Amino acid sequence: MRARLPLLLLLAGTAVLYLWRLGDSGWANAYYSAAAQAGAESWSAWFFGASDPAGAITVDKTPAATWVMGLSARLFGVNAWSILVPQALMGVAAVWLLYATVRRTAGEAAGLLAGAVLALTPVAVLMFRFNNPDALMVVLLVAGAYCTVRATEKASARWLVAAGVAVGFAFLAKMLQAFLVLPAFGLVYLAFAPASLARKAWHLGAALGAVIVAGGWWVLAVELVPAGSRPYIGGSQSNSVLELALGYNGLGRLTGDEVGSVGGGRGWGSSGWSRLLGAEMGNQIAWLLPTALVLSAAGWWAGRKGERVGLALWGGWLVVTAAVFSFMNGIIHAYYTVALAPAVGALIGIGAVALWRRRQEPVAAAALSGASAVTALQCYLLLLDWSTALAVVVLVLGLLAAVGLFLVTVAPAVAVVPVALVAALLGPGAYSVATAATPHSGAIPAAGPSRTDRQGGLFLAGPGGTVTNVGGMGGGMGGLLHAPTPGEELVRLLRDNDGFTWAAAVVGSNNAAGYQLGSGEPVMAVGGFNGTDPAPTLAGFQELVRTGRIHYFLGGAGMPAETGSDASERIAEWVEATFTATTVDDVTVYDLTAGAQP
Repeated sequence: MRARLPLLLLLAGTAVLYLWRLGDSGWANAYYSAAAQAGAESWSAWFFGASDPAGAITVDKTPAATWVMGLSARLFGVNAWSILVPQALMGVAAVWLLYATVRRTAGEAAGLLAGAVLALTPVAVLMFRFNNPDALMVVLLVAGAYCTVRATEKASARWLVAAGVAVGFAFLAKMLQAFLVLPAFGLVYLAFAPASLARKAWHLGAALGAVIVAGGWWVLAVELVPAGSRPYIGGSQSNSVLELALGYNGLGRLTGDEVGSVGGGRGWGSSGWSRLLGAEMGNQIAWLLPTALVLSAAGWWAGRKGERVGLALWGGWLVVTAAVFSFMNGIIHAYYTVALAPAVGALIGIGAVALWRRRQEPVAAAALSGASAVTALQCYLLLLDWSTALAVVVLVLGLLAAVGLFLVTVAPAVAVVPVALVAALLGPGAYSVATAATPHSGAIPAAGPSRTDRQGGLFLAGPGGTVTNVGGMGGGMGGLLHAPTPGEELVRLLRDNDGFTWAAAVVGSNNAAGYQLGSGEPVMAVGGFNGTDPAPTLAGFQELVRTGRIHYFLGGAGMPAETGSDASERIAEWVEATFTATTVDDVTVYDLTAGAQP
């Protein structure tokens, strides 16, 4: 028990940080909260990942993350805690799994340091307190890394297949992004597993089959269900999961050719290696990113075989994922960088321990000293815009630690090590506490204290806090990126829903989510997330109105589509021309049962 005390303290501290005032964020990303609410009421909506209980359209991701939230909401009721606590627990599990993985290749101290770095990375604190699919994807990928390390130790096909299953289910959380770790997993097994090349190739083939089965069974099931018997696949233009996975959420993210994206491939920042260090992403992930690069390179020189296995695995994870994030031309948000956090933590833990073991040698001492100095400077630069005093403290401590590590044969380790650890973790740790203390909501959260920026008619993801919609859709509406909170009178109106499949229809999924969560009644998201999906068509919507399945239409047409379908615009124009508008709680309401206006 005493030997496990540091790990228990790490996990307990992580749990406190991730659970503290968790309910302050409310529905967080209402888009996914509404899908969880739908899944709690309807097993069909749960299975397909529909955004409303009646199953009009799905969210624009595979539904593994909403499965977890939907089951929790079924058990504990639909509320902020039942939706967000599973994410926090995934964060604690990710820290534990990272510790366990690194410990197998580099020992206890390396595992603890890796876990602490992950726990205190600001973007990790953000996403493990939020209900986007990234939390589930990350914990599954770390589980895959653990299984890969176990497989590599004794050339175990069983453990390698388990790694494939973990990555396959990660695909069901966030599609093709989950596959970015596969090159590292496969090459590490080929290079280090103690078996013949033929045997390792056979094992890798079996693992790849496990990836396909674990990630593809749901895709196959959906493709086999007739389109009229399931929700429309949100984010696609042809009602196809394969199109969604390979297009809008796949190659389109790399090329910028994403049909249906209102951004039109613009506004995602300049591509290049500097993207991860820039204003939008730097204070999310880059606190210790340069340190990880220094320690991984020097650690390869200093490391033993097991440590080199870990460095190769996590280094491959980091390089491939960072390269894709740096150069992709499609939709990318700062919070995506949470996928880098486990690799950063692991490389720092393994590299630091490998170098510390050889600290008497001048090269190792110089590398440790340089890593501390780089950390101090990087954290100083990131802290300047938030707390100049803290930036100076971190810089001074880091430089003192750098001197002590260089003169390690003279300076006492009992003094140098604590100063170096505090200097490295104080900056990201303080920013992480500020992140936990700030409620975050909307479609594009960012770690850090509350701050909202606006730019033109779209949005700018600021360096911290809630990103609020700009380009709303009428009085009282939420808009493209943020869900509305309906007033009491509108809630009463929506709850008078006897005999209707949908209490209302509205353009855009975030608008629909806000009204659905506020009223507890199904609300159809016309056009899906961006309002650019052809679901429903104008003729299909008119038929639903004629047969009395939709009670109200709320608001207007939303943002004009540059690509994708204009069906939502045509539906809104038809409603405006056909029915009489009234205003309830500053929201434009059309009663679709009242007959056509003169």
